[in-house]
Amino acid sequence: MTALDIGVVRERSGLPASTLRYYEELGLIRSIGRNGLRRVYAGDVMQRLSFIALGRHAGFSLEEIGAMFAPDGRLSIDRDQLMEKADGLDKRIKQLTALRDGLRHTAKCSAPSHMECPKFQRLMRMAGKNPLRGRDAIV
Repeated sequence: MTALDIGVVRERSGLPASTLRYYEELGLIRSIGRNGLRRVYAGDVMQRLSFIALGRHAGFSLEEIGAMFAPDGRLSIDRDQLMEKADGLDKRIKQLTALRDGLRHTAKCSAPSHMECPKFQRLMRMAGKNPLRGRDAIV
């Protein structure tokens, strides 16, 4: 098994060393020792980091991702949880598609003012019903 220094893992993954240390603190990855003061990881750490990145892109929390690892370190993914997340993504895609289409319409709308455009008014009502919640804002 190839051992990778934290600097190599940082370079290959594009993650800062602080994130790697944080993931280790959460139990998502493990160092196998030290080379001087630098952490050293097993060669499979890159695969684990790829899985973590995939989970984050899909909208899973780090806690949820951590729960997908069995105590022996192998993946143990709940298929129902994946389906639930996929259903949520479908809903989000529909919402974003409607938002995109509304914005395009508003950009081309011939109404004298955006405030006079019925489609823009609907977009504003939808946004008012779903206040912004950071990057997870739903319109």
